[in-house]
Amino acid sequence: MTPDQKFAQWIKYSCIVFVLVFAYFLIADIAMPLTPQAMATRIVTKVSPRISGPITAVHVENNQPVHKGDILFDIDPEPFKIALEQAQLNLERVKQNNTQLDASIAAARADVDAAAATLSQKNREALRLKTLFQRNVVSQQQLDTAESNATTAQAKLASMKAHLKELEVSRGELSDANLTIRTAETQLKQAQLNLSYTRIKAEEDGVITNLQLEAGAYAVAGSPLVALVSDNLDVIADFREKSLRNFDLNNEALVAFDGKPGQVFQAHLTSLDAGVSAGQFDADGRLATPTQSNRWVRDAQRMRLHLQLDADAQHLPSGARATVQLLPDGAIFSTFAKAQIRFLSLLHYIY
Repeated sequence: MTPDQKFAQWIKYSCIVFVLVFAYFLIADIAMPLTPQAMATRIVTKVSPRISGPITAVHVENNQPVHKGDILFDIDPEPFKIALEQAQLNLERVKQNNTQLDASIAAARADVDAAAATLSQKNREALRLKTLFQRNVVSQQQLDTAESNATTAQAKLASMKAHLKELEVSRGELSDANLTIRTAETQLKQAQLNLSYTRIKAEEDGVITNLQLEAGAYAVAGSPLVALVSDNLDVIADFREKSLRNFDLNNEALVAFDGKPGQVFQAHLTSLDAGVSAGQFDADGRLATPTQSNRWVRDAQRMRLHLQLDADAQHLPSGARATVQLLPDGAIFSTFAKAQIRFLSLLHYIY
C-alpha cells in the first residue's frame, strides 16, 4: 500500500470516527443530557441582631458546626435589664393608680348619694313652703330661698355625677383588660423580649463561616454579623431547555463533583425554576430593546434544575462545582449515561 493510499485510508477512518462521535453527541444531548454547569449550594443565613449594643462575648469559632438554639454571641444586657425594671415599676405604678382611682370612685359615689339625698330634702322643703305660701303662712322671701336651695342642690348633684363619670372613664374596665394595665403589660413584654434578644442564637443547624466578630464590637440592629451555612444541600444544574423535554420531576440523575474525583452520587430532580433572568423585564418606562444577532443559529437558553442527593453529603461545601447526568428510562441509554458520567468523574483526577 502506497503512502497516498495509507493517507486516504486514515482520512476515511477519521471521517468515520468524526461522524460517529458527532452522532453520539447529538443523540446523547437528546436522550441522556449532561451539563458541567452545576454546583452544590446551601442556604446562607445572615445572622443579624434585633437590638443594638456592644458585644460582650462570642461563643463560636470560625467553621464551627452549631445546632438550632446554640448561643452565637451576647450583647451587653445591662441597659435592657434596667429597661425591664422600669417597665415592671411602671406596671406596679399603674396598678397602684388604679387602686387609688377605685377609692376615689367609691368616695365620689358616696358624694353622689349624699347630694341626691340633699336634693330630695330641698325639693320637699321647697314644696312644703310653696304650700304654706299659698296659705299666706310664709313670706315670698322664704319660698325663694327654699327654691334656690333646691336648685343649688340639683346643680351640686349634677357636678358630683360628672366627677364620678370622669373618674370611671379614667379608671376604665375593672378587670385585667383595663387599657392602662394592658399598655403597661405590653411595655413589660417588649422589655422582656428585648432582654432575650441580647443572646443571639442559631435558628437552624449549620456551620459558622467567615467569622470576623470579636468582643467589644458594636452591633447594630438589622446589620448582619455572622454567616450561618445550612446543613441542607441543594444541587443546581443549568440544562439547555430542549434537553429537558423528555424528563420529569423525580427523574433519577447522577452527580460527579470536581472535588470528589472517581465518585458518582445518586440524585433525583426536585424542581425546575419558573424562569430565568432573561425572561424578567422591569417596568422602567423605556421601550423594548430587541435582541440583535447575526448568527443563524442562536445560543440555546438554559433552564435551572434543582436536585437532591440520595446519600448524605455533609462534607460538600457550598459552591462545589459538579457535573450532572440525567438518566433516561431505556436500559441502553441508561448504561451509556452511567459510563459517560463515570468517565468524566475519573477525569477530575487530572483537571
